[in-house]
Amino acid sequence: MSKLSEEDIEKKLLRFPDWEYSDNAIHAEFEFENFKDCFSAMSRIAFECEALNHHPEWRNVYNVLYITLSTHDEEGVTNKDFKLAQAIDAIVVPEDDE
Repeated sequence: MSKLSEEDIEKKLLRFPDWEYSDNAIHAEFEFENFKDCFSAMSRIAFECEALNHHPEWRNVYNVLYITLSTHDEEGVTNKDFKLAQAIDAIVVPEDDE
């Protein structure tokens, strides 16, 4: 899987409003009602990561989850990152959309 150009990344991000591009990666921040809900989402995301064999850099602080995606072998963003971002977005549904 080859690294995407910055132009391709910006085009793809139009379909991912919660994500932004900087420092050769795409980043998102998700806020939950509480720590339990945040950790629950992280657990569900972990199964998707394993299924895709692609793992994020992430951390959480209480009810906020910070995620960074890049393909280290390609030293940048690839379609693999967007596939995982799509899976994450399907798990992390904003409460307003429920």
